[in-house]
Amino acid sequence: MTDFSKFLVKQYKHWGVYVHENQNYLGRCVVWCDRADAKHLTDATEAERDELFSILKELQNASAAAFGGEWFNFAFLGNGTPHLHCHFVPRYSAEKEFEGVLFKDEQWGHNYRTDHSFVTPPEVLEKIRTKMADALANEAIARS
Repeated sequence: MTDFSKFLVKQYKHWGVYVHENQNYLGRCVVWCDRADAKHLTDATEAERDELFSILKELQNASAAAFGGEWFNFAFLGNGTPHLHCHFVPRYSAEKEFEGVLFKDEQWGHNYRTDHSFVTPPEVLEKIRTKMADALANEAIARS
């Protein structure tokens, strides 16, 4: 079983933000509700909901600052993992290069689609995680 704690970008009171292993969309993250019995978005408490909206705004700003994200998709699906979580997917109209890896949004202007053949080297994934963590820290400072 995968130890997802190594992908933690930032822990909040009710949510954790994790970098997604598949970075075919540069800066892609998962926002995971910490409450074990939360399944659907409609299960979120008022406090969880309010914090989630703050997190999503912070992620948008952090992604734009870190990698130049231009548009952002938020997917609450839960089909494969029936627990309350959000896929945060930054979108880019032009190719991006980071740490020698080329990231191209083949679906720009359309619904995102995961390229399961895309492999993010572990050292690049860690640098993406660190860059997003730094950008979120800076975003929190700017908002305070």
